[in-house]
Amino acid sequence: MLTRIVGVAPPSGLDPKMEKTVTEKAEVKEMLTKSFAHMRKAAMETKDSDLDSKVKLFGRETTKRDAFLLFATHMHEHLGQSIAYARVNSVVPPWSKKGSD
Repeated sequence: MLTRIVGVAPPSGLDPKMEKTVTEKAEVKEMLTKSFAHMRKAAMETKDSDLDSKVKLFGRETTKRDAFLLFATHMHEHLGQSIAYARVNSVVPPWSKKGSD
């Protein structure tokens, strides 16, 4: 739903309460896949000439370029949290396993 900030409507059928309602692994994976695809599409379809357009991001004025940068770093923060959670629970991320070159 963050793409609203850069003027791109979220995909239909999204519910802001889905964090509590989408709990089955297959559904979570499907929603994540759709969310990443939507964010990528929003970024790819934003014209270069539009990246310096002003937008409001969490109460401050910035550019669409800055908003997309924040979206990317925010996703990486969650990736780091997921990796830490997995390792605490003795789950080794697939790319860390021996022979996964």
